[in-house]
This record gives sequence, C-alpha cells and structure tokens, in this order.
Amino acid sequence: AYRQQLAEKLSRKELPLGVRYHVFVDPPGPKIGNGGSTLHVLQCLEDLYGDKWTSFIVLLIHSGGYSQRLPSASALGKIFTALPFGDPIYQMLELKLAMYIDFPSHMKPGILVTCSDDIELYSTGVTETITFDKPGFTALAHPSDLTVGTTHGVFVLDPSSFSGKGGLEYTSCHHFLHKPDIETMRQCGAICVRGNCSQLSSSGDYSDSENDLECVYTDSIFYMDHSIAKQLLTFYKQMGTLCCEIDAYGDFLQALGPGATQDYTENTSNVTKEESRLVEVRQKLYSLLKGTTLNVIVLNNSKFYHIGTTQEYLFHFTSDSKLKFELNLLSVAFSIFSDKAETLDQSASIIQSILEPGCFVGPGSVIEYSRIGPEVSVGKNSIISGSYINVKVDIPSNCFLSSLSIKINDQVKYVSMVFSVEDNLKKSVKLLSDIHSLQFFGASLLECLDLWGVKVSDQLFSGENTHLGLWTARIFPVCSTLSESVSMSLKMLNSVQHMSAFKLNGFKLLSVEEMLTCKDVEDMLKFRKQIYDEIRLQR
Repeated sequence: AYRQQLAEKLSRKELPLGVRYHVFVDPPGPKIGNGGSTLHVLQCLEDLYGDKWTSFIVLLIHSGGYSQRLPSASALGKIFTALPFGDPIYQMLELKLAMYIDFPSHMKPGILVTCSDDIELYSTGVTETITFDKPGFTALAHPSDLTVGTTHGVFVLDPSSFSGKGGLEYTSCHHFLHKPDIETMRQCGAICVRGNCSQLSSSGDYSDSENDLECVYTDSIFYMDHSIAKQLLTFYKQMGTLCCEIDAYGDFLQALGPGATQDYTENTSNVTKEESRLVEVRQKLYSLLKGTTLNVIVLNNSKFYHIGTTQEYLFHFTSDSKLKFELNLLSVAFSIFSDKAETLDQSASIIQSILEPGCFVGPGSVIEYSRIGPEVSVGKNSIISGSYINVKVDIPSNCFLSSLSIKINDQVKYVSMVFSVEDNLKKSVKLLSDIHSLQFFGASLLECLDLWGVKVSDQLFSGENTHLGLWTARIFPVCSTLSESVSMSLKMLNSVQHMSAFKLNGFKLLSVEEMLTCKDVEDMLKFRKQIYDEIRLQR
C-alpha cells in the first residue's frame, strides 16, 4: 500500500524528486515497537548501502500501527491521511516534508525520528535557524499545559543554560520524563513559568486558569547523530531477535542526560506483555546510552498537534481550531460540490469528494474520498471515508463510516465498517460471557448481535480468542458492490438505533481485523483515482 501510493505521488510530481524513499516493514514475529523499528531501519539502510548510510541525512517516519483510534487510516496508512487543503490534496506525508523543509541544510548526517499523526508548527525570528549539528541526541521542545505533559515526554531542562525567553533557545536536558504525573513533574523541577507573551494552551485555545503561567516542555521529534545510530545498530546486531516492544521515546530518551537513573527500566505500567525480557533490554540500552547528551531546542513560539483519533481529527478539521486557522484548512478542498446542493455548514470538511446536488452535510462532519448521492443527509460530527452512497438515507450524527475493497478467492468484494465516532475499538474482553460490556453506537454489542441475528460463539471473533472486541467482531457483511456494502452497514446501524431487527443471514461476515488482512489496495486507489480524474475534468 505504501509503496504504491509513493510511486503514484512521484509519478504525479507531488513529492520532491531528488530524495530516496524507502518503505521498511518490521521483521516477522512479535511486535517490536517504534524503538525496535528504528533499530531495524538502521539495519535495512546498512544492508542496502553498506557504510555509505553513515553519510546520509535520514527522515524516519513511524507510520505503522493499526490506527484503531482512527480506522479510516488503517487500510492505507496514517502517513497518507488526507488534509483539507491543497490542489491536489495534501496528505500528512507532504505536510511533514513541508514542515521540515529547512532542516536538512542545517543538519549533520544523522536520523530525524518522527511519527505520522502529529503536526509541529513554529515560528522563529528571521535570523534564527533550527540546527541539528551536535553529537548525541537533539530534541525539539514545545511549551504545554501540565495535563498535556502527563501523556507526553517532558524535559527537565538545565536551569543554568535556559532562560525561557525568546522564540528559540538551545539548551540541554538534565533528564527526560516519560508520561509523568504532575507530582513527579514538580518534584523533578520540570515545571516552568511562561514568559509574559500571550501563550496558547495546548488544546489550541486560550485558557484563563490561574495555573496558566505554569508549563512544561514536551517532546515531538528528535534527531540522533551517526555515531549514536551506529552504536544502536551494533546493539541490535548483538541482541539478535527482539522479543519485546521498545519505545523510541521512552526507552531511548529516558537513558539520556546527567540526571538519568535506571529506575524507569523496571516500570512496566504502560506495557502489556513480555515484561521480564523488556526490563533486560531496557537495562542494556541504558548501559549503552548512559551519559549521552540530550540537547534540546526550545521553541517557545510553537504548537504540537496530534490527529490520531476520531475526536482530534474532527476537532482540528471542523471546529474553529487554531490548527485550522494556522494551516488555512478549507471547508471544501479539491472536491465537486454543486451550488444547488443544500447549504453546507462552514464547519464541515469535504476532501477530494463528489457531492451531488440535493445532498446535505451537517456541521462538524468530514467526508473524504467519497461520492455522495442527491438524497443523502449526513448528520453532525460524522466521518465518511472511501464510500459511495447512492440511496436515500439519513446518516445519523456521530457516525463513523469507512469502506474497503477486499479480495476473496481472487474476486474483488466490498465491506463497510460503521461505528460511533466515540466507540472504543481498542477495548477488548477475554471471555464470551463478558461481551455485554462492549458498546456499539451506545448499545450493548450483545443486543446488537441479537437484532442482526448473529449467534454468540467462539466463531464470532477473529484472531486469538483472548481479544474479544469491536476490532475482532465478525459483524460486517461482504457485498459485491461498494454502494451495497455501504447500504447494508447503514441498515445495521439503523436497526440498532430503532431497536428493530435486521437479519444478516446469508452474508459472509468479517471483522475489521480480517478486512485489513484481505484488503485490495489497488481497487481502493482506483476508486480514489476515478474521483480525482472526475474533479480534474470539471476544473
């Protein structure tokens, strides 16, 4: 999926052409986390380029994961999430390259590590530049509310080298805290008082609380020079196979700075399994990296945004968010939307889609890569992705609808997943007797199964039978056309909303997990291309 989308972008000259692009997949076996992936990428670069890789400037974007909190990105990758601006549409990849465009010319050979669902916006003085040229690690830091610090990495800055004034300041980190509670931040001296400039709180709104002046500096992207990268690669080769998940932020950065201690290696509260192995690997990493400098570039005039969940995605694209203002996000981006169509609320967001005259889109909804017929009404705060809706239908508010092409026995079929934007696809139970606690669009999943005529049995869930949840529930019917699959899934939803039976007898049912294993990337991209060509023709 990634390689195909990259090839298409390059053929349309939508990306810089003088860059080498690679897609590296984790080795088979247990999950190794983004830290393990970072090590694996270093190995892949050496395999491809020999010693030459140590002279490269590398941007490493972690874009794996199932994207369970924003499943519209699950099939084709978070880094290809469409944004509501550009002609043609910008995706996260182009935005990342645009944001970091000034970095390479002020960077010594090394690796810049980032994620695919965050956006860092900053402004610096005309004469100030962000330079990555020091040995060791260098991280960007952003002023944030204390509550934001509890879900991010927090820098305890060296007070002798840090004043907190000006737009950009180079300093060093005494030690790095990973998702600390507020008490820990206080005890470690991580809390700073903001300058007198009118600073934004991290949700992108102004806040008036008394503690408004207190902030912590949180992490986003970080750089490591080649001598560190080589040490990490040697470590990876010595380890052989990694059997546990390593976090590039928590497990690399917590070992750095003069104040680092080994305590964190024993803390496995954020970890699910393989604890004993993890502690051992962390301790080895700590021994390797201990004493290494963590340089910090403080960007006092900056904002960090995350769009990895349905709620964040809707908030930033449709409400009067700071991000919308700063990136000049549009309500209608690269789409056909006739004037005869019912009024479109300004807060809705239409991305590379065709909306026929007569359809209605409610406030706060996002529609991407879709074709919406004349008798369709979409409620508030909904997400519709990759769908073709050509029947008369009212789509309720807070609805998440995403369609996939799949291949079964060499035949292209279609499945549409439908949920509430508030449903938790990560939640799972271990026993069939507990599935009543799973919620689908505000109702108990057990009641829904009854309405749909789906039997509760060991066959109901895909994958290991220890993760019974919405992600693995075999509830979505396989259909022979895209529009039929959308129609069927919306009828399922309608039956739950009105507590009226709608039997799924006779259909092959798949879980989201299974849809992704048999997705047909080519067919999904073909549908997007048809929409693209049609929009191009009408321009």
